[in-house]
Amino acid sequence: MNIFAQAALLEQQNTPFAFANIIETRGSAPRHSGQMLIKADGTITGTVGGGMIERYVIEQSLEALQERKSRVVKGRMTRTGPEAMGMDCGGAMTVSIDVYGLRPALLLIGGGHVNRAVAHAAHVLGFDISVADAYEDSLAEEHFPAGTKRILGKTMDDAIDQLDINKESFVVIATNHQDQDAITKVVGCDTRYIGLMASRRKVQTLFNHLRKSNVSEAHIQAIHSPIGFNIGAETPEEIAISIMAEVLKVKHQSSGGLMKDDTRLNRNKLVLVRGAGDIATGVAIRLHNAGFKVVMTDIAQPTVIRCTVAFAQCLYGDPVEVEGVMARKAHSCEDVFAAIEQGLIPVMADEECSSLASLAPTFLVDAILAKRNLGTTQDMAPVTIALGPGFNAGVDCDAVIETNRGHHLGRIIYRGETQPNTGIPGNIAGYTHQRVLRAPCPGIMHNHVKLGDIVEEGDVIAHVGDSQVVAPLNGMVRGLLNDGLSVTEGFKIGDIDPRGIDADYTTVSDKARAIGGSVLEAMLYLEQTTLN
Repeated sequence: MNIFAQAALLEQQNTPFAFANIIETRGSAPRHSGQMLIKADGTITGTVGGGMIERYVIEQSLEALQERKSRVVKGRMTRTGPEAMGMDCGGAMTVSIDVYGLRPALLLIGGGHVNRAVAHAAHVLGFDISVADAYEDSLAEEHFPAGTKRILGKTMDDAIDQLDINKESFVVIATNHQDQDAITKVVGCDTRYIGLMASRRKVQTLFNHLRKSNVSEAHIQAIHSPIGFNIGAETPEEIAISIMAEVLKVKHQSSGGLMKDDTRLNRNKLVLVRGAGDIATGVAIRLHNAGFKVVMTDIAQPTVIRCTVAFAQCLYGDPVEVEGVMARKAHSCEDVFAAIEQGLIPVMADEECSSLASLAPTFLVDAILAKRNLGTTQDMAPVTIALGPGFNAGVDCDAVIETNRGHHLGRIIYRGETQPNTGIPGNIAGYTHQRVLRAPCPGIMHNHVKLGDIVEEGDVIAHVGDSQVVAPLNGMVRGLLNDGLSVTEGFKIGDIDPRGIDADYTTVSDKARAIGGSVLEAMLYLEQTTLN
């Protein structure tokens, strides 16, 4: 069997392989044309020239299979220099590596009318389809598209056991009377998607059964049921379209919204929040949960002390989750829109707000909380809202929100200013400025405790340079700058919550919730009065 016939057979079987093809050579390359087939276990058919260049192509092919993405690689047959292969030929070679046999696996449990329609819809979408049932008549060949693997079991459990369920699988359960057995069998599996066809009432019954069977709530909530999009589907064919739309949404990690609501095309719900500290994060979460599309900006190395509840932490590398809302770092405006499509909040390092023109948000919220205006103007967006002192509503912005704790916290001002900065931190259990930690001198922060630790008065919290920072009172470390940051003398580097174990450093504060609610109200009001 020649290499092309073998490739065709592997593709038909949906067996993963890479196909390497020489597309360009220069000088004394070992070969000027050639193809090589590389399976996932490293075995090969054919050659692209042997030696180090071939070994490199095999390594790159295996990486491409792992990433499920094709690539082009280059190698120079020299011992030194860029792309050197440790060879003496002196030529160069460019090889394309394409990956095949990676059709996503759709596993249908139940061979009834709906899953038959799902199979036909999925076939044209390029899925590798298997259907399992305990009734032979349900698996008749004429019910399914060509290439469908039909698996018959003595029982439904037996049929499911014969399926290759793995982390790349999409599973759809649509049975007549065996859905409880099927979902119980599958719910703990690591998959891309589990969908269960059931009425809302039956979903509750099945979920309660799973809870009584000690299935974790996380596994239960991962089940897509009732299955599919609500498009008023009634016939099996319509239901299949609804189901496959949801499967594709998960496969492509898309938001699943209407195309006309794509944030790239329609910025009506796009909000740019300047600042990504704890108060800004509370605002962002409230707006996100209310259906707005939120992007945040901050300095490249944010100096936030409530790190566990500040999306600014994204800018140090890892995604951050606060109260079930996930944020990640974005490097470009395209990254921003991609993150929004996935239901995430993107955070950009953009102190000067240079991305404003490209993003063109309808709403802008200045949540830097610098106690002064660092450059926000009313014309930066159709609706501009600012938080705290330093802004004059009607001049700098359309509305300003009171941030001072007390009776007026969260008050929306459409003309005028908030209360002036008092310089006194909010009162918690009778403590104000006493609970705040400040740098005793300029230097680099080195922490000795972490957020959430319970400390006693006099405990060493951190060093700034060679100077100790000690706890001024008993309580919980509720705020602390990131280790390794450079600070100036007197800079706020942390705080101690005197409530101790009763304090909560993992959720949005009451202050942030109040301000977030006011921002949402102001946006909705200004949307009606200013934009309409």
